[in-house]
Amino acid sequence: MPEFTCKDPVALNLWHVIASVEEVADGSVQRTQLLGDQVAFTQRADGDFIVWRPTDSNSDSVPSDPAVLLPVQQKYGYIWTTFGTPEHDIFAIPEFDESDRRNIHAATFGVHVSAPRAIENFLDMGHFPYVHTDILGAEPHTEVKEYYVDVSEERDEIVATNCKFWQPIAAAGSTDGADVDYIYRVPHPYCSVLYKSCPGEESRLDAIAVFVQPVDEEHVRAHMMLTLIDEVSADTAIRLFQQTIFGQDKPILENQYPKRLPLDPRAETPIRADKSAIAYRRWLTGKGITYGVIPSAA
Repeated sequence: MPEFTCKDPVALNLWHVIASVEEVADGSVQRTQLLGDQVAFTQRADGDFIVWRPTDSNSDSVPSDPAVLLPVQQKYGYIWTTFGTPEHDIFAIPEFDESDRRNIHAATFGVHVSAPRAIENFLDMGHFPYVHTDILGAEPHTEVKEYYVDVSEERDEIVATNCKFWQPIAAAGSTDGADVDYIYRVPHPYCSVLYKSCPGEESRLDAIAVFVQPVDEEHVRAHMMLTLIDEVSADTAIRLFQQTIFGQDKPILENQYPKRLPLDPRAETPIRADKSAIAYRRWLTGKGITYGVIPSAA
């Protein structure tokens, strides 16, 4: 088996999403790209998924040698694989297993940007009034209020709390504007989970996860997963709402330069709204991530 294109051992040893389970046709072999290399996958007759690196010699044939198969997990409605040996299991999203929630694959978007740039954009509330005007924000409600960021060594993740922002349409089922409470989690260098006020139950939170598949250092597939308390909205309406939001983000992401995320704190001028982004860049630096970033000169 040839060497991997990616030379970043941290990225190689992560679990990565490569596809939504519901989009995999039974028995068919499908291909995608991860960290610069082709991977193939299929669902066997017993329901299990297998993943491997195809070569010209095997084309799309299912390999008979188990030794060439990559590790695979099915979790949160997605197929996950790795090129290395992960130190940790896939991070927990406990809400996904709550019996009264709806778990929905909203969409998968191809974007010409690095995975860290995509995650940093996901953490940014400051763009709501300008990019998602009259949906997630509107002038004159442009202030990003003070919030808190904790980098947990024990859980190995970033958590931003006390995040509040006024929104004209907070969710697919909303009809009026409201102050929305947010919690942001970054439990994986290329994945993030956003918790936000639930229109139907004030004591609980809806969750929106983005699992970013680094196709290469400057291209991604962003997989959006929702776990909601919503007995009213149709799946199509929920998907359309999320697709509208991401469709507004996509040109902004693709016009960012450089495509890779600079980790040097002097590279881009931070403001208070960037507190999560600053913590994220430092966290990536501490992990030694080099894939999809411009490492700090220091």
